[in-house]
Amino acid sequence: MRKIVSFVHVSLDGFVASTDEGMDSLGWISLSDDLFGYVEQRIQQTDTALYGRVTYQMMESYWPTAAEQPNASAHDHAHSRWYKTARKIVLSTTLLEKNHPDTKIISSNLSDEISKLKHSGGSEILVFGSPGATHALMAENLIDEYLLFINPILLGQGIPLFKNIEDRTALTLVKSKLFASGVVCLNYVVKRNK
Repeated sequence: MRKIVSFVHVSLDGFVASTDEGMDSLGWISLSDDLFGYVEQRIQQTDTALYGRVTYQMMESYWPTAAEQPNASAHDHAHSRWYKTARKIVLSTTLLEKNHPDTKIISSNLSDEISKLKHSGGSEILVFGSPGATHALMAENLIDEYLLFINPILLGQGIPLFKNIEDRTALTLVKSKLFASGVVCLNYVVKRNK
């Protein structure tokens, strides 16, 4: 069965976005070449990306043509290539599939729809950022694994990664990695009762 993996940058005090507007809300993320390399290697293992509406629209506005920009980096080329071929799923009650023909929109019956996806063919499903979608998936206990990129910053306020958690969820740390930027990636698997 496929896994749902939350793939997100987070501040040391638990926020995934600051109170700034648009892309500026992510301006605190510490990046480095080794982190880009790790991310590119990791996403090559998956064929499916899941987003909330806001993150999806940000991705759509950049990645399809990122490699065509005059100052495109090696990361821009690699991620743009992957993005164009990845299957995209969006949790949204406002987007319509007819306007996004290469994207599956889930607007209701979240648990049933995600269960169908998990039982379909393909690799793991990465949830990129998307705090609203992540919160909805957490509420239904649908996330199987967390890849948390802990950034060396305290934001004080913003959008929290963990919100309205009602049930205790045990996790197992399966891998950690330190990057030159000071970011630490912690890879946790959710312990499920058999």
